[in-house]
Amino acid sequence: MSFSQSVAIVGRPNVGKSRLFNRLAGKRISIVHDRPGVTRDVVVADSPEGYVLMDTGGIGMQPEMTSVEIQAATEYQADFAIRASDLLLFVVDGREGLIPLDQTLAEKFRKMGKEPILVVNKLDEAGENHSIADFDRLGFKQLIGISAEHGHGFNSLIDLIRSNLPKRDPYPSGIDEERTRIAFVGRPNVGKSSLCNRLLEMDRLIVSDVPGTTRETVELDLDYEPKNSGSSWKFRLFDTAGLKRHKRINSSLDYFSAVRTKKAIESVDVVFLVLDAREGVTKQDKIMADHILSEGRALSILVNKWDLALESFRKDPLPGYEDEKDFRKNYVNSIRKELFFLPDSPINFVSALTGYSISDFLQVARDLDSRMNKTLATSALNKVIGDMWEHRPPAKIKGKRFKVFYAVQVENRPFRIRLFCNREERLNDQYKRYLEKGIQQKFGLAGCPLKFSLTGKEMRYKEV
Repeated sequence: MSFSQSVAIVGRPNVGKSRLFNRLAGKRISIVHDRPGVTRDVVVADSPEGYVLMDTGGIGMQPEMTSVEIQAATEYQADFAIRASDLLLFVVDGREGLIPLDQTLAEKFRKMGKEPILVVNKLDEAGENHSIADFDRLGFKQLIGISAEHGHGFNSLIDLIRSNLPKRDPYPSGIDEERTRIAFVGRPNVGKSSLCNRLLEMDRLIVSDVPGTTRETVELDLDYEPKNSGSSWKFRLFDTAGLKRHKRINSSLDYFSAVRTKKAIESVDVVFLVLDAREGVTKQDKIMADHILSEGRALSILVNKWDLALESFRKDPLPGYEDEKDFRKNYVNSIRKELFFLPDSPINFVSALTGYSISDFLQVARDLDSRMNKTLATSALNKVIGDMWEHRPPAKIKGKRFKVFYAVQVENRPFRIRLFCNREERLNDQYKRYLEKGIQQKFGLAGCPLKFSLTGKEMRYKEV
């Protein structure tokens, strides 16, 4: 999406920026929490008013709030948003009153050539507007008191934003802004943000060796221009929080981050499950892969940090491998074995650090997205299923076999096939996977999940 007007919400930690962001966006996007320093990346959303909102991390976090490294990266991101925005909303805490850090930030914005709207938040009770006068000393021309919690003063704030945004010509008609939506999903610290940064060729996301740095799902647009091509490929990248095992979700922040990630999976076209090449497939990776497929999303595997795995192999070659090519081949076989339920998902070996093979998976994303639109001819589908049944009939259950009389595709994205059969309860998981893989191979649906709707002789429906 091309953005015509943008509004950045800035201020020190814990003044209610994310709550204001959510209310202006008309939905809950940023995580709202009483703990300062929760928002770290710049979170972007379209507002109902037609402009783009940017929620930033708190500027001026104290050492006890987060690590020095994260603090520096958060403030770098906030500066990015400030410089990129058309309008600043400088949020302060009306209950706490004016503090020296507010004055420091006001001076910072002036030096950057910005004249923000000063938003005095947390005026939740009637009669609290008297505290607004304290903030006159900051010297800004436009000041408004609100309650992001309860919505007091919001209509006036929206009018003020609208009147201060620069008027711009609309984009020319005919521009196609359809984008392939890609989510990077995986355990903490496998390199999801680093992959996004490498694609964008800028440090747009906070990258750190501290697991769990990304707490929000961050959306970014990428226009990629492949060599010898007359047009760009348009993507929307979703960088998600690292998903932890349920037993390790030990805070409400972890819980809400997991919810955001799952919502991102539901809203994209293609999901890349990112693995750490040094660790291989873990139990958590299996759980995530199963969830992605159950949501009906096209799935590909990215093995990140492949440069480090090769470096280790070169220093101390493992016995039983002829060379690096053989090592890679066996690595693929190992992934296929551990994730046996995958629909022949493409596997790419990449390095966010060196850029190795970093653009190859963009072609994979395009192929998967296009693949999900296929229509399966009914006659061909029935022939494939019939041939598979003849080649390998299912085992008998109570003396009778499962039998498909007729099959038809009823949906794509994800593919859903209705099977009219004798008894739906006779289709076991093993034979179901056999049918799935046969259909996927015959129709070139690698990476695309299939779902069956079964209709038995007594016209009962069952989803499997």
